[in-house]
Amino acid sequence: MFKLTGQTAFITGASRGIGFAAAKALGLQGAKVIINARNPENLQQAKQVLEQAGIETIAAPFDISNPHEAVAHLEKILETHKIDIFLGNAASQHRQNLLDYPLEKFEEIIQVNLTSQWAMGRHLARHMVENGHGRIIFTGSITALSGRKDVTAYSIAKAGLHAMVKQWSVELGNAGVTINAIAPGYIATEFTEKLKQDTEFTSWLHQRVPQQKWGNPENVAAAVCFFASREADFITGQTLAIDGGLSSAL
Repeated sequence: MFKLTGQTAFITGASRGIGFAAAKALGLQGAKVIINARNPENLQQAKQVLEQAGIETIAAPFDISNPHEAVAHLEKILETHKIDIFLGNAASQHRQNLLDYPLEKFEEIIQVNLTSQWAMGRHLARHMVENGHGRIIFTGSITALSGRKDVTAYSIAKAGLHAMVKQWSVELGNAGVTINAIAPGYIATEFTEKLKQDTEFTSWLHQRVPQQKWGNPENVAAAVCFFASREADFITGQTLAIDGGLSSAL
């Protein structure tokens, strides 16, 4: 069950954290993985670790922040590889209170976390429709389900992704392509390291999260594998919260 032998997965933001864990999980289920991140050195290190685990891995270093350039890089990959699974995971964050939040930072975060995801996902969707099969998965966030201070652009962008999977599931419903999102809660990665080092925040988290702990990237990777699998071919337009029960608690 959930085997992905013979399929190819393309994962952005895959040099560490959730993206790396997802690439490893997909690879261990038999998929060839094409991993992307903007730092070539970090990506090469990730590639070596995956290959040591017996996973066929290709490194594709480029910055997705410009959607036009990202699609151009993607098109080059598609010249030699058929992509069956896309995990749009790369993200950017800027924390600042709403009243002082610079417009240019808002535009930057929206472009990375929403516009580029739309552009790359739409480009891959065209190829998947031609092939009659595909899995598109976006990394959303529980901050799109419940507001949190100082992340106005990030939460709005992620809410856009959550809406996008519903819209795309309607448009692509009869084409053999499913579109879903994962909404991680507080996962212990480099992306959340500053929060994890904040003892006051961790104390708040233990009070608010029913499981009273941080999640780990492997928790999220398991859901990615499920959505990518053939067994999930009747599931589309859904956002799955992976948050230890946080979004269910008052």
